[in-house]
Amino acid sequence: MFAVENGLQGDPRLQAISDAIRVIPHFPKTGIMFQDITTLLLDPVAFKHVVDIFVDRYKHMNISLVAGVEARGFIFGPPIALAIGAKFIPLRKPGKLPGKVISEEYELEYGNDRLEMSMEAVKSQERALVIDDLVATGGTLSASINLLERAGAEVVECACVVGLPKFKGQCKLKGKPLYVLVEPSQLEEITF
Repeated sequence: MFAVENGLQGDPRLQAISDAIRVIPHFPKTGIMFQDITTLLLDPVAFKHVVDIFVDRYKHMNISLVAGVEARGFIFGPPIALAIGAKFIPLRKPGKLPGKVISEEYELEYGNDRLEMSMEAVKSQERALVIDDLVATGGTLSASINLLERAGAEVVECACVVGLPKFKGQCKLKGKPLYVLVEPSQLEEITF
């Protein structure tokens, strides 16, 4: 669900977040309107709004781990985890983690990829939140859910800063709720 559908309609923080995200046309390939959060990170007020909204949502859900998807989930995940008293787990691209890992392949809107997670990172029955910057097809988040569940975690919800409108409403990924702060800018030009 989008934040505006969950009690934040008219909240000026959402507009500040949306305004802080730069759109790069035709990147990484023709037809993609890349939602660049670099400019959001350069705006400490908008960046704090993102963290604050997520913390307010998750602070009473007994979440014990926040899993951030490489690489931009690494930016939002740690401050949220610290604020709610949870540990942070990185979900990495192949070959980036030492020790024993489990992996999950998935499809992107413009190719295929794989995520890996340390086998020691998750304890059975831990309550998990998955965080990333953007949901386009749901492939990365679904792979994240699979990794965490294979390790014994209970995924409570997935959260993204930006979400395509096809995820508007009571969308679920692999049966798990999705919470999104804003819609991307210039939607009429996005094609996959």
